[in-house]
Amino acid sequence: MIRIVVAEDMHMIRTAMAALIETEEGMEVVGEADRGDVVLDLVRRTRPDLVLLDLDMPGADGLTVLAQLTAETPRPRVVILTAVGRPAAVRTALTAGVDGFILKSAPAAELLDGLRAVASGRRVLAPDLAAAAVVNGDSPLTAREADVLALVGKGAAVPDIAAALHLSEGTVRNYLTGVVDKLDARSRTDAVRIAESNGWI
Repeated sequence: MIRIVVAEDMHMIRTAMAALIETEEGMEVVGEADRGDVVLDLVRRTRPDLVLLDLDMPGADGLTVLAQLTAETPRPRVVILTAVGRPAAVRTALTAGVDGFILKSAPAAELLDGLRAVASGRRVLAPDLAAAAVVNGDSPLTAREADVLALVGKGAAVPDIAAALHLSEGTVRNYLTGVVDKLDARSRTDAVRIAESNGWI
């Protein structure tokens, strides 16, 4: 019997996944969590074989919870479930030792097959996620460029960014011009979109 904890903050999705898993022979849901910061205690109480973990949850995100779970003994296998596979998050999770990464848009059969595969010791990664993680690579932005662009993404104007980062307004504009060119973006807004979609800011 594969004992599974389902950690997903959206009630409808969590209960639907748990119900789906419960219909499968050889699988049992031993716990459910709607917040990342309660997963570790739940795992310690229920001792599952596998944790199906949402990447974006309140309390603690999936990558934080993954780091906690990989330090546990015995260590449960972990499959991260996500609606949007950000390449940087995929690479971080793989480096941290995740056992599987499945998109929420995957068919039910793919999810169940993935859980069985991970429980048997194999690593499962949706092909689209693997390709994106390789193609997009590491961030081309410097730490300062990422700081500046992140503030643009929050709606900050050049004077505000300059004050927050202790830079001159001219320096901020130079950073932004460089970032737009580096990301081959059409505008600052487009640069923010590109960087956010790749997990660079």
